Amino acid sequence: MRYFLTIGAVTAIAAFCLFAQVPATDDSASASATRGMPARATPGDYQAHGAAGPLQVGAEFMQHSVPTPQGLLTSEDYVVVEAGLFGPPGSRTTLSYQDFSLRINEKKNPQRSEPYALVFKSLKDPEWEADTFVEQKSSKTSVGSSGAGGKGGNSNDPPPVVHVPIKLQREWEARATKAAFPEGDRVLPQAGLLFFQYRGKASGIHSLELIYSGPAGKATLALNP
Repeated sequence: MRYFLTIGAVTAIAAFCLFAQVPATDDSASASATRGMPARATPGDYQAHGAAGPLQVGAEFMQHSVPTPQGLLTSEDYVVVEAGLFGPPGSRTTLSYQDFSLRINEKKNPQRSEPYALVFKSLKDPEWEADTFVEQKSSKTSVGSSGAGGKGGNSNDPPPVVHVPIKLQREWEARATKAAFPEGDRVLPQAGLLFFQYRGKASGIHSLELIYSGPAGKATLALNP
């Protein structure tokens, strides 16, 4: 039995084969290429700095703050370190948040740096929360008042529940993502935020060591709590 293909069928098959040879776009790689924050002028502009082979590492402890160009965010579940990696002009290296760990209060096992996406659930904007609380308190007081002799809100009432709009949450997540430490093969200098799980108050931290162990070498930096 013989089979015949029309010109249209042949064209369709050829187009399918060509499409199959084109690699899919890696959105995650594209996003990683735009991550990070501007590195400071020199490693010495950070709270602490040290050599890791031919490279220099600079770092500063930000406590529970998540600094972004659009303003400060916070996280009660994570502490943050701003880190920068420097090298000779034109040098490059492979970057990863997994190259960093943080020793808190001289604990034997240092805390490994976490993926930036894990901080999303605990992100807050102090200014937005403060404004929302004032608005809710003012509204509650006006409703409970009844002239000069009326009673306002009870001081023993629990704090109002704050519901963050989804759109605003996505905005905070995008800001934290953009500021996170970059990954992949990059030209130096590069800088960004590292996240370490720590639910206690920053005032309970008495000593800190940031440990870098990357392709170029190792460095341990003593940070100010």
